[in-house]
Amino acid sequence: MDRRTFLKMSGAGCAAALAGCQTTQTKAGGGTAEKHPNIVYILADDMGYGDLSCLNPESKIATPNMDRVAHEGVTFTDAHSGCAVCTPTRYGIMTGRYSWRTHLKSGVLFSCSPPLIAPERMTVASLLKRAGYRTACIGKWHLGLEWATTDGKIPDPENLDYSKPIAQGPCTRGFDYYFGIPASLDMIPYVYIENDRVVEPATVRIEEGKGTSFHRGGLSAPSLKFDEVLSTLTRKAVETIDRHAKEHAAEPLFLYFPLSAPHAPILPSQAFVDKTGIGPYGDFVAECDWAVGEVLAALERNGMDRDTLFIVTSDNGAATVADFDALSAHGHNPNYHFRGHKTEIFEGGHHIPFLARWPGHVRADSSYAGTTCLADLMATAAEIADEKLPDNAGEDSVSFLPALLGITSQTLHEGVVHQSTNGSLAIRQGPWKLEFCPDAGGSGKPSPDKAGVADLPPLQLYNLSQDIGERENLQAEHPDIVERLTRLLQKYIDEGRSTPGKPQRNDRNVDIWGPRGKRESGGF
Repeated sequence: MDRRTFLKMSGAGCAAALAGCQTTQTKAGGGTAEKHPNIVYILADDMGYGDLSCLNPESKIATPNMDRVAHEGVTFTDAHSGCAVCTPTRYGIMTGRYSWRTHLKSGVLFSCSPPLIAPERMTVASLLKRAGYRTACIGKWHLGLEWATTDGKIPDPENLDYSKPIAQGPCTRGFDYYFGIPASLDMIPYVYIENDRVVEPATVRIEEGKGTSFHRGGLSAPSLKFDEVLSTLTRKAVETIDRHAKEHAAEPLFLYFPLSAPHAPILPSQAFVDKTGIGPYGDFVAECDWAVGEVLAALERNGMDRDTLFIVTSDNGAATVADFDALSAHGHNPNYHFRGHKTEIFEGGHHIPFLARWPGHVRADSSYAGTTCLADLMATAAEIADEKLPDNAGEDSVSFLPALLGITSQTLHEGVVHQSTNGSLAIRQGPWKLEFCPDAGGSGKPSPDKAGVADLPPLQLYNLSQDIGERENLQAEHPDIVERLTRLLQKYIDEGRSTPGKPQRNDRNVDIWGPRGKRESGGF
């Protein structure tokens, strides 16, 4: 059976299954209307696969709330972020499109960067809003904002005009309500934003933080305290659910809740300090688990939990700022048995936890081993909401609804593309992963600026079913697989999409070798 036929069949199966996934609401004036399920999507920041006790038997962090999601739902064991750093991943989650198709070929945005999502591009939020959802984003945005300035120059932390609204932000990308922080909590200025207004201007100057408490020095709102940000965002998420149940119960809710943690500065609130006994990183992950529990409790208290698809995942693997040596001394490996960490093309950079709960629809204590990507939220949301995606939306998104509902155990993607912080690309198909770089593609070893890297083969090919640690490079032994996967990735680049549909244009030219450019590769 070819992929297109399978997708058609699974789509028909999902349609039948979804008929039982909708509740009936009474219309004003009589009659009934179907209500789609709520969708709550919690995105941790730099949380590794090995941090969760339900995924890693050797984890030294108790995560009872995330464990509950796994036990009452499905665990995706081969899920990947779109990139090994956060902005590109968040772009993919919101748009269903790989970020390397945009002008952002490497790295991340900063707090004052302009919006990465084009105004005309469909987002998950705008799609669901069109389908009748109320939409809210609480947490770290990190996709760019259009700030007003005091001097008319390019925005920077020193010239922002806090008296004026932010012209382009979450509320112009499909969200009815937003409360959160502009970017990572180590990027100035440190302020809260509600809808299109800064809650309190950044008027005090703070010093740079060191070690696990790393943050850039600069301007901050006087009342913003790093160790209170996660609890503040969690309280706002709970308030959003409570308000929705009171004021908009007839409409489904899409709540996107990107946490600020356990990203640096690793400063858990006082209630969680020394909770795990393995240091501040473990305590911060425990606080993230608490946040998950608070949202679950709010849904239950409002009678919404059984009508909610509840997802918990992470934007990339754990970062070395967590102090891996200290954690290792306690027997804890945040990125499980994967090689590498945040920023890298290796599995530790992008192989992330992904748990989904939907009582009555997702089988409890189940697992799905197919390869998925966080960009798949767009197509999944469209299928749940019975909305058809146009050709110029969700170009790299494949619905994982058949996997959620237990209709299939097969991988739904033809191939999944990975990216590292320096823009190196890799493509995954079945057990094979082909990496278009001789090194880690990030801040770990081997790194591009180290002696000897130039002497390495320009490609890395691993059979992950036999070598999940990515130690045996098989590119010389399997030139046929190298050629096949190279041609597949080039096809995805040339067609502007990796899913069936009309070819689209990339925003900028894309080199299969990333920003570092073309190099010798055995002819492929």
